[in-house]
Amino acid sequence: MPSQRSIFDSSAVPFRLVFFMWLLFSIQFFYNIDLGFLGIMPRTLWGLIGIATAPMIHGSYMHLLSNTFPLLFLGTILFFFYERIGGIVFFRCYVITNILVWIFSPRVSYHIGASGLIYGLASFLIFFGLLRQDFLSLLISIGVIIAYGGIFYGIMPTDPRVSWESHLAGALVGAVTAFNLADQKRVR
Repeated sequence: MPSQRSIFDSSAVPFRLVFFMWLLFSIQFFYNIDLGFLGIMPRTLWGLIGIATAPMIHGSYMHLLSNTFPLLFLGTILFFFYERIGGIVFFRCYVITNILVWIFSPRVSYHIGASGLIYGLASFLIFFGLLRQDFLSLLISIGVIIAYGGIFYGIMPTDPRVSWESHLAGALVGAVTAFNLADQKRVR
């Protein structure tokens, strides 16, 4: 079972990221500035900044909203139930996903939004539960499959305005991280 850590404590990291997402979107909206240039531009020197900033930049209110709730939900679950490895998982899903997009994306356009991170977290929570096969991890895995299993359709290149590359990279990073950490003795 989780330690003395509360849901509030566990949501600190996801809430901070969501706060910055909304802050930057508000700046874009109220000052009529397009911060898309802070996204990931594959294989360019300037695009490297996007590895750190792209998940905080969103193109529209609906884009921001569609990333807010899954990030809060999945991030809080991660840090609440897997306190000892939550930081490692979150870091890998955030940074390595964006590095992979910067290196491998065939599209020369800015990639923005937190969906790569969301795909990474969902993928990790699903695969980790299936690999660990303890009751709680399996329950979390099943819950995430029920709530967010359909997002994996997003790894297909169906809409040219959607960064399926981020989705695919996030899903791969989450799955590899789950395989990598499945043998950890203590995760809570």
